[in-house]
Amino acid sequence: MRYTKVMVFSAIVGVVLCAGADAATYSIPQDKVDTQKIFFGGAVAFNKPGEVDYETIIRMTPEFEEVQNKKIEPGTGKYWILLSQASDRVVRAISDVGQEAGYDLITAQAYLGSLNPAIPSDNITQLIVDKVTDRGGVHKK
Repeated sequence: MRYTKVMVFSAIVGVVLCAGADAATYSIPQDKVDTQKIFFGGAVAFNKPGEVDYETIIRMTPEFEEVQNKKIEPGTGKYWILLSQASDRVVRAISDVGQEAGYDLITAQAYLGSLNPAIPSDNITQLIVDKVTDRGGVHKK
């Protein structure tokens, strides 16, 4: 009887370990880490990476719309204040989406794909656009 319990326990542990093994763990080589292209998470030991087109998201913020609608001149104080607010909004949205949707690394678009070997990632630009424009919640993927 005791032998059977040990076998069942071992089988359960094996199944649990194998299920966890399906998710690949990636790391960015230390000499290829570009902190300017990492918006959320860490470059070591991540499983669910996402990428975003940062410029596209900035252009969808209410602050950028104000710059366009009011024809605020580039280089002026008001212009830089609004772009700073837009950037803050985008960074918060990236962090929120990362936490809510289970992404453990979010980078600039094409960054992970440019590495050798390339690291596959989900393009989650639309999720962030939805968040910064209040057009929807976070979608689990």
